[in-house]
Amino acid sequence: MLVSPPLLEVVGLRRSFYGVAALSGASFSVEAGTITGLIGPNGAGKTTLFNVVSGLIAPHGGQVLFDGRDITGWSAEKVSQQGLVRTFQIARGFPRLSVMENLLLYGAEQPGERLVDALLRTIRSRHRERHLIDRARAIAERLALTAVLDNRADEISGGQKKLLELGRALMTGPRMILLDEPVAGVNPTLAEDLARHLRGLCSDGHTLLIIEHDMNMIAKLCDPVIVLAEGATLTQGTFEEIAADSRVQEAYMGRRADRRTA
Repeated sequence: MLVSPPLLEVVGLRRSFYGVAALSGASFSVEAGTITGLIGPNGAGKTTLFNVVSGLIAPHGGQVLFDGRDITGWSAEKVSQQGLVRTFQIARGFPRLSVMENLLLYGAEQPGERLVDALLRTIRSRHRERHLIDRARAIAERLALTAVLDNRADEISGGQKKLLELGRALMTGPRMILLDEPVAGVNPTLAEDLARHLRGLCSDGHTLLIIEHDMNMIAKLCDPVIVLAEGATLTQGTFEEIAADSRVQEAYMGRRADRRTA
C-alpha cells in the first residue's frame, strides 16, 4: 500500500540571531488532514520556526518541504501562493478598515492587481470582485463575524480580532494554516468557539499546525503533538505520550507530570 508523504517536512532547520541559536536542527513532519500541536517552553524557537517556514525570515541551514516541494528560503508571498499561510499571536491587519475590507484585501487575484482590469473595470474584474465579496461574506458567517462586517477592525473585541485573523488566512484559499497562539488572551467561551471552528476546518480538509501554551486546548485539539526545546525537536507523539515523557516534564511541564497549563 502506498503511503502519502507528509504535507510539511522540516529537516534540520537552523537559524541564529547575533550568534545565538534560535533553531538548532529542528526536524519534524506534519501529515495532511491533522491538527498538530507545537509546544515548548518560552525561547524554544516556536515562533522563529513559524517565521522561517512561512517565509518571513530565511533559515541559516536545513530544509522546508511543502507537498514534496522544496520551499526553503522562499518569500512569504510565494509560500502563501502554494497554500501555506500563517496567523499571528497579535492580530494584524488594517485597524482603520472595516472587517469586510480586511477580508477582501487578503483574497487572491485581486481585480486591481492588473492595470487594465483596474482602469477599465472589465467583466473579468467585476466577476472576480463579486466572487471575493461572496467568499468574504461566507467566511464571516462561518466565523460569526457577520454582525461586525461594517465595523472598523479596531472597534471589534479581542476575540473577534482573533477570528478576523483566521478569516484573513482563509481568504487566501489555504491548504495548511500555521496558527500562533489562537486562543491567547481569549475568554474560555470564545476559546471553545475557536476550537470548534478549527475542528470544522480540519474536517473540511485543512491541515493545521498550532503553537499554543494552553495545554487543555492542545489536549483537546491536537494529535500528534511536537515538543521543541532549545531550538530542536525533543519528541513527538500523542498528548498522553508527551505528558508522560520525563524529558518533556523537565524541559517544559515542570515538576508535575499532570500539569495542564504552561
